[in-house]
Amino acid sequence: MLRSKRLETVLNLEQRKEKEAMERLGEARKQVEAHREQVANLERYQQEYRDQIRASQQGVVPVTRLQAWAAFIAQLDQVIVQQNRQLQQAEQMFEARRLEWLQAWERRRGMEKFIETCRQQEQRERDLSEQKLADEAAGRAFARKHR
Repeated sequence: MLRSKRLETVLNLEQRKEKEAMERLGEARKQVEAHREQVANLERYQQEYRDQIRASQQGVVPVTRLQAWAAFIAQLDQVIVQQNRQLQQAEQMFEARRLEWLQAWERRRGMEKFIETCRQQEQRERDLSEQKLADEAAGRAFARKHR
């Protein structure tokens, strides 16, 4: 069996690894987007809540109510900080997955190029063999003709 044919098994394995890496990258991308959306929703909610507080402060507001609002805003701040940490972790995971996919892509491309080089070498060897056979046949024909 030709070397290039045997190497196709390795290429199939590299293609499968690249596909799996691409799927993991896609999942990591979804996680990043989900965390970004969560942070944006929390920040939007916090801003809406602050706007409601400002609007309701036109009149007299009990101190306990102001304290409750401030405590709730502080809780939202903490949740937003936590979500931003999770977003950073998701972004780091995405970058790691991107690098894994890039390495898998490079290995697959390298294997494809190597197989192509093998095929070219095999073709050169076939061409040389055919040329040698043709030269030998021509030499025998010449020798028979000139006996």
